[in-house]
Amino acid sequence: MRTAALLAHHTGVPMPREVFAALPEPRRALERCRLAPELETELVGDGDAEVRRTLAANPGLGEHGVIVLAQDLRGDIRSEVARRADLTEEQRAAVCHDFDPSLMSHTLPWVEDLHGDADAMRRLAASSHPLVRRSVARARHLPQDVVALLARDEDQVVRLFLAESCEDAPADVLLEVWRWWDGSLSRPDRPRSHPNFPRTGLLRHIADPSGRMRRLALDDPESAPADVARLARDPEAEVRRRAAQDPRLAPADAVRLLNDPEACVRDAAVRNPRLPARVLAGLLHDRDTARAAVTNPAIPLPVLRRILTAAAAAVAAPR
Repeated sequence: MRTAALLAHHTGVPMPREVFAALPEPRRALERCRLAPELETELVGDGDAEVRRTLAANPGLGEHGVIVLAQDLRGDIRSEVARRADLTEEQRAAVCHDFDPSLMSHTLPWVEDLHGDADAMRRLAASSHPLVRRSVARARHLPQDVVALLARDEDQVVRLFLAESCEDAPADVLLEVWRWWDGSLSRPDRPRSHPNFPRTGLLRHIADPSGRMRRLALDDPESAPADVARLARDPEAEVRRRAAQDPRLAPADAVRLLNDPEACVRDAAVRNPRLPARVLAGLLHDRDTARAAVTNPAIPLPVLRRILTAAAAAVAAPR
């Protein structure tokens, strides 16, 4: 507790060398404490790269330390400096940093703290650093000029984050992201469930080379049973699966899809309410398909009650 109190004190008051030297574990001081100028000068020139890397992310690092580490020989240390909150965007652009756009990125906490500041979002949306712009795109709401700028961003992930997180994302960006993004674990329904996602004019994609775009055709209110029948014979399983979920699917196509080579399509067909009653009854009596078939919305409620009652009795029966 004394150490914690000491570290907290030195987030505001510079820590002298003798206090630093007496710490049992100096890393936390390197991460968060303000340091006396002579100590800081000594540490930013330390031969241990881990010490310099930790200091580069320390929000209490002085201006001199930032300047020195911005010119460090190691790219990973310069990268830490480039993500600092206390840099102007001109200073950030001057740091020769490494950034791998393919690596998973996380929202910078200091940018997230500014999400409600429209002027800050305008400034940071024009940042030279992709991670700063990605962090801006994570805001739930943004001014329209900021949205327009991020919608044209050269970094694909900026546009992705805009589609995932921002309620103001435009329809054209949402449609563009849908073409290549399968959805994240945190937002598997986006961008298709976004309130600005286009709901009309989707039927034109029924012949698109991309199966993801063809799937959208059935969401168009102008689509017809003939379009469902066409996509039920699509070469891509995910498109057939989408057709198998459609309540306009013809009974004959629903039965045919029960024998589809892909399990996801078969499961969707089992649940389609257009299945003939006799076929559905057979699925309910088949151990391999009963679990999925019992969720079919076409099963009358009294029948469903009898099925559940019988299942409960079977489970409770002594063995």
